[in-house]
Amino acid sequence: VIQNGITEIGNYAFSSNQIISLTLGDGVTTIGDHAFYSCKLTEVMIPESVVSIKNKAFGYCTKLMDVYCKPATPPTLGGSYVFDGNASGRKIYVPAGSVNTYKSAKYWSECASAIVGYDF
Repeated sequence: VIQNGITEIGNYAFSSNQIISLTLGDGVTTIGDHAFYSCKLTEVMIPESVVSIKNKAFGYCTKLMDVYCKPATPPTLGGSYVFDGNASGRKIYVPAGSVNTYKSAKYWSECASAIVGYDF
């Protein structure tokens, strides 16, 4: 758990770490480049406060199956490789009323088939 009050996860902050599950605290607004790149994550909870997820932030987390993304407005993605190399069948759960917005947002559209509505 990344505690409340932390506003930014820096570039490469947890890259290649053994983290399996992650909940980001309220207040995180930015997830840096390669922040969790090549981690052992199986799931991640992204809080409503996140507005930006930089390039390859969750890239090559080969066991990542479930991404719970709470913001009603899709966070800006730093490129098309934010979720590159995740587990086969990975799902990205977003607020049920925002599914179409996510599916049509820049770079999120490349993950459209994995985006699923969820009641948080």
